[in-house]
Amino acid sequence: MPELVVGPMLRYVDSTRASIWMETDQPGVVTVCGRWDTPTFSVHGHHYAIVDLEGFEGEYTVEVDGDPVWPVDRPSRIRLMPPQGPSRLMFGSCRTSVPHDPAHTATHGVDVLHAFAGSDRELPDLLLMIGDQVYADKPSAPMLEFIASRRKPGEEPAKEIADFEEYAELYRQAWTDPDIRWLLSTVPTAMIFDDHDLRDDWNTSKDWRAKMARTPWWQRRVVSGLGAYWIYQHLGNLSPDERADDPLLAALKRGEGAGALDSFAAEADADPSSNRWSYARDLGHSRLIIVDTRCARQLTPGDRRMLDPGEWEWLEGQIEQANGRLIIGSSIPFLLPEGVHYVQNWNEALCDGKWGKIVAWLSERFRQAFDLEHWGAFRRSFEDLARLLVRLGKPVLILSGDVHYSYLAQAPGPIYQIVCSPIRNPLSKVLRLANVFTQFGIATLIGGALASLARIPRPPFHWRVTKGPLFQNALASLEFGDRVTVVWHGESLEPLETVHDL
Repeated sequence: MPELVVGPMLRYVDSTRASIWMETDQPGVVTVCGRWDTPTFSVHGHHYAIVDLEGFEGEYTVEVDGDPVWPVDRPSRIRLMPPQGPSRLMFGSCRTSVPHDPAHTATHGVDVLHAFAGSDRELPDLLLMIGDQVYADKPSAPMLEFIASRRKPGEEPAKEIADFEEYAELYRQAWTDPDIRWLLSTVPTAMIFDDHDLRDDWNTSKDWRAKMARTPWWQRRVVSGLGAYWIYQHLGNLSPDERADDPLLAALKRGEGAGALDSFAAEADADPSSNRWSYARDLGHSRLIIVDTRCARQLTPGDRRMLDPGEWEWLEGQIEQANGRLIIGSSIPFLLPEGVHYVQNWNEALCDGKWGKIVAWLSERFRQAFDLEHWGAFRRSFEDLARLLVRLGKPVLILSGDVHYSYLAQAPGPIYQIVCSPIRNPLSKVLRLANVFTQFGIATLIGGALASLARIPRPPFHWRVTKGPLFQNALASLEFGDRVTVVWHGESLEPLETVHDL
């Protein structure tokens, strides 16, 4: 009897079409609602399918080779995207996949996504998972048990993910709790990676890449991580038309399997211009652009860019196509607290040799130790995007995560930065105080002075944090009308903070 290993997951949805992704325990033909079918394709001994439905809304069923495999408990429904756009969008980032028992709740807090899935709250039209969906460098205890069952003691990376098989298990543990599984089967999702999907500080700098290239297990890890990301996250981000033109998917359907996927992933890491992880969707009242701020970086000292030239040209074109409101998803915040932004400007200049080689070496160590790798640490890209958004003259909402606290920042334009982090991975009380002291205290006092000492030009505009920081586990919702209301929902799902009229 066939079974689903992961899924079904409702992924791409527009006003007429819906796509359902799943992993099965054996190859076969997957059929949804007895009408739409596709054969699975296989990679590294795992079997996957993504089925496109046309003009269908309502409860759906899934069969593999004629045997029913879904629903298991409560039914799943497809709701197409309203032509005028979503009335409600939810997003969050940074979710550790540890058990939901009292012991782990004491250390990690309540999983807000799990709490929402088990509630009777109104479902959003779209859920954005905006980075660190899995932690490949900090596996949970159950994941470490799986690693120990298939590797020799001490085999490197001893307490991290090593290959595709372990990534597949990592995603299975993240997405198959019954309530989470049901939620992902009935709410459309769009995703983008951040560093922990691969490894902490991924692509911080050229020096970081060189150091990891000397690490014996890294090449297998990055190839497995990007390959697994393509399968489990990226494939469902694409529309049916985009997938129809995707050469990798065509190769996998021809049976080229692991060789095709691994070659693609190796090239995507070595030459980011060979592939695009970013994507865009029209959402009626808004244009959604999800930006790859990790793999597409240009790390050339003296000319660092958050987005390489090809990626920047693509983003510029996508922004200029926006007719209504613009929503940009960037896993790392664009607008940090201003003082921290200036510290990152200063550090980048020193890393590039502003005060000599010895200071540059020390500054690179400082950059990696304190995660100075946000848009402010790629000043030219920050300023290019800031000028473009101001010139656009339309409402802009930038959605981000990563920093393990939530806040709202406002710049002229009107441009708003909405951060929601974490879903489940809170900072300790000591680290919360340290963040407030450094990012909202010391950095505010000295950041501008350090930038001036290094003779760094001021940014195109000033901004300020108007709400937050909120350090609790949270999910954020955007409720659309004539204006936008933002609500951060805490562990009890009650509002932690509400902002009207964005």
